[in-house]
Amino acid sequence: MSISFQTVPSIESGLGKISVLPDVCNRLNIKKPIIVTDQGLLQLGLVEKLEKILEKNNIQTCVYKDVLADPPEHNIFDAVNLFEDFGADGVIGFGGGSSMDVAKAVSYFSINKISISECYGVNKLVNKRSPLIQIPTTAGTGSELTPIAIFTLESEQKMGIVDPLLYADYAILDADLTLGLPADITAYSGIDAMVHAIEAYTTKIKKNPISDSLAKKALSLLGSNLRIAVNEPKNRVARENMLLGSMLAGMAFANAPCAAVHALAYPIGAKFHVPHGLSNSLVLSKVLQFNSLKAENMYCEIAADCLPQLIGKKITIDDFIMGIEELIADLKIPKCLKDVGITSNDIPKLAEDAMKQERLLVNNQRELKLKDAVYIYEAAL
Repeated sequence: MSISFQTVPSIESGLGKISVLPDVCNRLNIKKPIIVTDQGLLQLGLVEKLEKILEKNNIQTCVYKDVLADPPEHNIFDAVNLFEDFGADGVIGFGGGSSMDVAKAVSYFSINKISISECYGVNKLVNKRSPLIQIPTTAGTGSELTPIAIFTLESEQKMGIVDPLLYADYAILDADLTLGLPADITAYSGIDAMVHAIEAYTTKIKKNPISDSLAKKALSLLGSNLRIAVNEPKNRVARENMLLGSMLAGMAFANAPCAAVHALAYPIGAKFHVPHGLSNSLVLSKVLQFNSLKAENMYCEIAADCLPQLIGKKITIDDFIMGIEELIADLKIPKCLKDVGITSNDIPKLAEDAMKQERLLVNNQRELKLKDAVYIYEAAL
């Protein structure tokens, strides 16, 4: 078996770990970082906390605070302009997946003056990038551990830049930063992380024992803590386990890529501005059902990891799918496409856009054609 596995070279994880940020900057010779974040974290006071930690250690900062959900390309280049005006020498991604994805791109385009259209796809980047530190404030995307950055084009299509050059130099995980997350965002993020692990474990082309082990451990952490994190938002143990699970899932799918759930979720997010984790959730059980003809055994192997109530039982594919649907219901998040404003008239365009996600669909265990995408969306309506 031939295996190629890559990840972020250095990870710092633990409650209160944000305190190591100045040391990490020093190790990377960062004197003037740009912090890439969003308005929500600014209003919560978390950005100010980060700035104060750095200023106490004589590290000057500037803040790009306007990252949007499903970030458009202009977020990248607005931040690059600020990077240049400030004379920054490093990038700190601070927030959810959107902020960390923009931070990846800023670290690259701050040095490389080329068209972003030449960079979409897999392994298209050249040269080098600015030093990059990623600090997640949600437990879901795993973006701090992936070489993937997703952006929304003016055409409302999502496109990805996937290249090992986008792996951060350091990831700092501090679950205390996630304590202020609302219940719905906690739920969406948690489902997103679970989908990453499920799709990594069942991916078609690059499935491997390392990613399999990471995915199973991620699911055991996520499955046993997601309900707790939603219902007990200040539970630091649950929050830390969720953040670790998200990280491990990110590490897994960075090497064993995602597939049809994400391919069908992307158009929902791009066109209807639905949070990414919720977009995944809305199609998850229907894609599992579709894939079960080819992936039933693999799904049953991870079912008890996702769903602790199945531990010790003889598991069928129906147990797994029904358990996932019950979890989504327990989390009190929208359960079908019509709940987020999607109608049957929208399905043809959603399906057409989903089929453009070729880098994802190639990883699906069962070939998915346009008619299949239409069927899944209709079933999820």
